[in-house]
Amino acid sequence: MLAAFVRPQPSPCGQPAHPSPPTWQHGCVTAATHSTLFPQVPDTADAVLDGLDPEQRAVATALHGPVCVLAGAGTGKTRAITHRIAYGVRAGILQPSSVLAVTFTNRAAGEMRGRLRQLGAGGVQARTFHSAALRQLQYFWPKAVGGSLPRLMDRKIQLVADAAAACRIRLDRGELRDVTGEIEWCKVTQTIPADYAAAAARAGREAPRDPAETAKIYAAYEDLKRDRSVIDFEDVLLLTVAVLQDRHDIAEQVRSQYQHFVVDEYQDVSPLQQRLLELWLGERDSLCVVGDASQTIYSFTGATPDHLLDFRVRHPGATVVKLVRDYRSSPQVVRLANGLLSQARGRAADHRLELISQRPPGADPVYAEYTDEPAEAEGAARRIRDLIASGVPAGEIAILFRTNSQSETYEQALADAGVPYQLRGAERFFDRPEVRKAGAALRAAARFGGNDSLLDDVVDLPSQVRAVLSGEGWTGTPPAGSGAVRERWESLAALVNLAQDFAAARPGATLGDLVAELDERASAQHAPTVQGVTLASLHSAKGLEWDVVFLVGVAEGMMPITYAKTDEQIEEERRLLYVGVTRAREHLFVSWALARSPGGRAGRRPSRFLDGLRPGSVATAGGAGTGGASGGIERGAGRAGLAAVRRTSRSPARCRVCGRTLTDAGEMKLMRCDGCPSDMDEGLYERLREWRAVQAERSGQPAFCVFTDRTLIAIAETAPDDAGELARIPGVGVRKLNRFGADVLAICAGREVAEDGGDN
Repeated sequence: MLAAFVRPQPSPCGQPAHPSPPTWQHGCVTAATHSTLFPQVPDTADAVLDGLDPEQRAVATALHGPVCVLAGAGTGKTRAITHRIAYGVRAGILQPSSVLAVTFTNRAAGEMRGRLRQLGAGGVQARTFHSAALRQLQYFWPKAVGGSLPRLMDRKIQLVADAAAACRIRLDRGELRDVTGEIEWCKVTQTIPADYAAAAARAGREAPRDPAETAKIYAAYEDLKRDRSVIDFEDVLLLTVAVLQDRHDIAEQVRSQYQHFVVDEYQDVSPLQQRLLELWLGERDSLCVVGDASQTIYSFTGATPDHLLDFRVRHPGATVVKLVRDYRSSPQVVRLANGLLSQARGRAADHRLELISQRPPGADPVYAEYTDEPAEAEGAARRIRDLIASGVPAGEIAILFRTNSQSETYEQALADAGVPYQLRGAERFFDRPEVRKAGAALRAAARFGGNDSLLDDVVDLPSQVRAVLSGEGWTGTPPAGSGAVRERWESLAALVNLAQDFAAARPGATLGDLVAELDERASAQHAPTVQGVTLASLHSAKGLEWDVVFLVGVAEGMMPITYAKTDEQIEEERRLLYVGVTRAREHLFVSWALARSPGGRAGRRPSRFLDGLRPGSVATAGGAGTGGASGGIERGAGRAGLAAVRRTSRSPARCRVCGRTLTDAGEMKLMRCDGCPSDMDEGLYERLREWRAVQAERSGQPAFCVFTDRTLIAIAETAPDDAGELARIPGVGVRKLNRFGADVLAICAGREVAEDGGDN
């Protein structure tokens, strides 16, 4: 049974196409991950197009005017756009130095540079938005402002803490992190402190502190930055935008340098990044964007798919190409992914792409239920140990979870099972101390190897590398267990494996050639594969793929996460699970635990997103919209409060003053337009705030965890008489109704609330 998990070696793809070129119909197209590690550079422009399917070829040859590529997961979007750039360069249509390709992570930019180099287009700039903007800002700052650019802070959280202290506001660790996130959101949405409260309400954001306090901290933070002559990550984009807006001569100089733009992951563009892109473009339309609205998972940072979905509105003559052939995942995995999106709601769902797997049939996803989280982790570790023993490389296995706090349980379970692992988001490969030392040793051996007795009896390149790295701690057999010693060995083993692949692809290559290759890879952050099971959050797994994926903790309260309350937030959680599912090539394991810890109450149930998809389950009536406002809690269906919430969720929300249909989350919470007059009982609102402060202190939680300001305003405006009326107010779910309902109704009736929670 386990032998079926061993991935067969693929046939080489992208090799010279003469005399009988392989075609996409004959199975030569892949997602590029399994292509030959060191492919030959295509000898002609037309050879760049070999192996592309019809849609990918359409992308590669659409070199004029605006182009929009709607690319589903695993459809080879990076392959399509890098071949597009390379084809344009090799055909003489695009000058390498005039092309700027931008994406969102250093890893993605490094991968793009590596692929372009392999296609013979190494002179093209491929950078993140921030990297490209920082280079321009550093170059033009003396001319635009004078002096040197202020120092760029690595982290802003300490400065936020100082700003809060200056405002005499105490923040615990969680609040400090959340307020920092609010400041970042403000900056990428170009919101100033004075406008924060209104902007947060319009966006339906749950403020970690009173909006007025958050705005005050934000203003103090900006003052401290000026006083200390520092800038933050978001300032890089803001200041670049300011320079390009104010100095037309500088803007024209940038536009004369870069005349053709490619934007990857366009669904994740923030308003600030879109503004920078518009300034780079000017009046031109030589722009190619690629994205998938169904993979929008960063809206909490200000990202929005609207720019992708509205591309044709802004560019009516745009060429639009849809990529739906999935070369990554088996038909069984693709069926689950399509099933998740078929139940989605909202604008992004209206533009979803139905994937069509191009791979042979595989195994059905495996679903597993456990009594508690440690048992779930141990179960995953046992399966993984057996998979590795059967021949599956550890580097082709991943465990994906919703929050980073889940990682520790799985780290311990893997360590107990003797399974090596690596944490996604940890230190970059080429920045690791052992890799830097190994690189220095290989460089020295390449220069002075003739005087090194270690190399006297070795002739081929892999043997030379093994001999040199043996002095750095590499051995032919891995050390037992896990931990730092195993991690160092895995890094050195990755270099040994890279040398073997390099020698096989380039017969006659020398140690000096390998060192040059490593230098280029370090510059591009194009790291070799480290053999260890990957532990990663679903957010950090975006853009990656493995043969075997374990999706863990797929239970209500975790997926969707408890604090996802609005329909928009619930839908983003569904898209996050979709991203996790589509990371798997061949085998997918989905699991959940009924309790958090051994002996705990088994009150959890599988995620609603799996309803109708996993064996024995029934699809939820009404799809994603049903119960969305309950924050992931679906128990207690017979209670009047939940029944009222469900009834209101089935019909459009309307302003109780003017009758207009409400779409803004903040307005829906108040059940009125922001512009309509409020009939709030100010005295009732203040009594509710005083009661909330007592409850927050008693529970040791921030006040907004009891009820947000908007919910208190809605209660004070409605003054409910009974539990049914209170339950109809958005933000009052079943749990809060049961816990606080009696107190709130007593306060609304003008009665005193006793210290033990009852009313007198």
